Amino acid sequence: MNKSVKYTAGAIINSYAIVFFSQNKVLGVLLLLVSFLNPIAGATGLGCVLLSIALVSIMGYDKESIRIGFYSFNPLLLGIGFGTFYAVNAAFFAWIIIACIIATMLSVTLAVSLSKKGLPLLSLPFVITFWLLLLAVNSIYHMGLEQRHSAVLNEINNLGEGSAYIPPGILSFIQLPNYAALFFRALSAVLFQNSVLSGMVISIGLLIHSRINFSLLVLAFIVACLFNHYTNTYADGISYYHLGSNLVMAAAAIGSFFLIPSARSYFWALLSIPVSFLLINGLSKIFGVYDLPVLSLPFCVVTLLFLSFFRRRINAGKLQLTPLQHYSPERNLYQYLNGNERLAPLSYFNFHLPFMGEWTVSQGYDGDITHKAEWGKALDFVIKDEELQTYQYPGTRMEHFYCFNKPVLACGDGVIEEVVDHVEDNAIGEVNTIENWGNSIVIKHLNGLYSKVSHLKKNSAKVKPGDAVKQGDVLGLCGNSGRSPEPHLHFQVQTTPYIGSKTLAYPFAYYIDQNNEHNKLCSFKTPAEGTALRPVDINPTLKQAFKLQPGYMATVTAQGHNPEYFEVCTDAFNQTYIYSKTTGAKAYFVNNGTAFYFTSFYGDRKSLLYYFYLAAYKVIFTTEAGMTVTDSYPLQLTNDRPLRWLQDLLAPFFQFISLKYSSFASVTGQSVVIHAAQHRQVLSSIKPTMGASAQLQHGGISAFTVTINNTKVEAQWKTENTH
Repeated sequence: MNKSVKYTAGAIINSYAIVFFSQNKVLGVLLLLVSFLNPIAGATGLGCVLLSIALVSIMGYDKESIRIGFYSFNPLLLGIGFGTFYAVNAAFFAWIIIACIIATMLSVTLAVSLSKKGLPLLSLPFVITFWLLLLAVNSIYHMGLEQRHSAVLNEINNLGEGSAYIPPGILSFIQLPNYAALFFRALSAVLFQNSVLSGMVISIGLLIHSRINFSLLVLAFIVACLFNHYTNTYADGISYYHLGSNLVMAAAAIGSFFLIPSARSYFWALLSIPVSFLLINGLSKIFGVYDLPVLSLPFCVVTLLFLSFFRRRINAGKLQLTPLQHYSPERNLYQYLNGNERLAPLSYFNFHLPFMGEWTVSQGYDGDITHKAEWGKALDFVIKDEELQTYQYPGTRMEHFYCFNKPVLACGDGVIEEVVDHVEDNAIGEVNTIENWGNSIVIKHLNGLYSKVSHLKKNSAKVKPGDAVKQGDVLGLCGNSGRSPEPHLHFQVQTTPYIGSKTLAYPFAYYIDQNNEHNKLCSFKTPAEGTALRPVDINPTLKQAFKLQPGYMATVTAQGHNPEYFEVCTDAFNQTYIYSKTTGAKAYFVNNGTAFYFTSFYGDRKSLLYYFYLAAYKVIFTTEAGMTVTDSYPLQLTNDRPLRWLQDLLAPFFQFISLKYSSFASVTGQSVVIHAAQHRQVLSSIKPTMGASAQLQHGGISAFTVTINNTKVEAQWKTENTH
């Protein structure tokens, strides 16, 4: 299919799906089809979508916003409403075109204004434009439009009507319970219909799109009906239009779309129902003076009110606004939880151990000797032998101590802030409390983030203030100056640049815990007192192979797949990703010099890029024996659909599935091979679900293999010459 045709078709379908906060193609197609149960309204709605897309495309607006239907879903609602309420004549076509253009212009303009406050557009452009039409038509100037009799319009104007009514038609032979029929009619009202059939089809699409969203719609419907029953607000029953377009839509938007789904989000969603009741009644009274129906204005006001209230918090707590919108409550939830678990290190500056080889923490955080109070978050390091001694016999001179005179390294890139290099080293057993910190070097890494090493050897400093240093550069030598009865290295992180600054708890990015029998790989942790540790032994082939800089290109081929052309790109937020030019898939990643790991994937899950994403989900640049990397995938990657759908329903409250990843690298001849596996854990049951490997040769990726769902993909990777 031609790319422009595919793009336009996608934008049309998304314009329908986004009405229910979705980008699901099945839901979008179903909504498009059911809109034609009223042929005139369906055609008018589709026509407005096409006109709106054409207008914003010609005017050069953001292609991604056009693709997701952001500018065209309000014109869609306007078109369906217009075709429902007005008879077709010559004036009909003229005014629908003008109204569609106004709705599109309002969508663009209001989106900019609201986005500055972090608020969504919702259906405000539709409401405003439709009001203008109604006011104009009902004025002394006729405009040539003829209003049709519409049960929906009557329903909007009359807040309640008998909820037991089921209109005749295709489903007249089915005896549905009263409230079941009302639920389906309420959903159909979003498209200005009064149809059980339409509501059933929409329900199927919503269930395919999101189990969380659908379950919250049902729950909100039940609570709204119960609230009305006990308050007797509408003695003859709630208007099915307001049930669908205002009450349940507001609850679903708040509880499952704009907030990360959770027990707390459900609470606020259900709290929105009585607020919506109040707004429907109050706004109907106000605008009734001008013979204007409130349409979906209560939904807009309630949603914007709640979101504004949440955004003003200083401490977000456990009720979280959706940070990155994936147009799926499940994916929003799973990506958020997965990101909290594995992407928290992105908020840290990467500090590495300030030495080479194996050292031991002789005094940890809040140690009993000198790490007290506001200076307690510091670490002292020494070198010990097999007998756990820090010196050679007799231990009476500094030179007898293993750590004395050893290089002290910059723990990260930065600029030298302060250097003290003149303090005499102490005789063993003596301390200098006047010049407490002894010879010290402070590095500025970021504004408000500094590291300091102390008790260095006199005149050993290799740097001066103002020097730029890279991680691993030699700063000086370990000594015995200051309050130091025997040679050791003091390390701390601080927020100010002074020698005596208070300490800040901060983890090291990666290190090997030697206390563990199998040499445990630790990431973004602080070693405890007594821990023997050392830096990760980096394999240069691994590190070079995953040095995927923007502009890097490769061709990947596999039997049964079209060749894919990969390019490494950077987006507007300076995030790096691999882009498949063939399928349009994107895989975002991080490379921090010690590890390569993917953060998210978007696009075709049959793409070769997706298989590479699974295989190289996280790689540490080491081939040391026993160095196994573990991680977790987001749960939307679970392939067992019935099991995942059950998890989706329970996910806001309880997760019983986890999808685990593990990998290790080994040297085979002239090659490095990464071995990876995926396991799905359901409660206490663990099942292997994927095996994968990647081959590295000559400093680059040469091939990868993935076996999943009884499908084996063997791909060849050829790096293109980018010069």
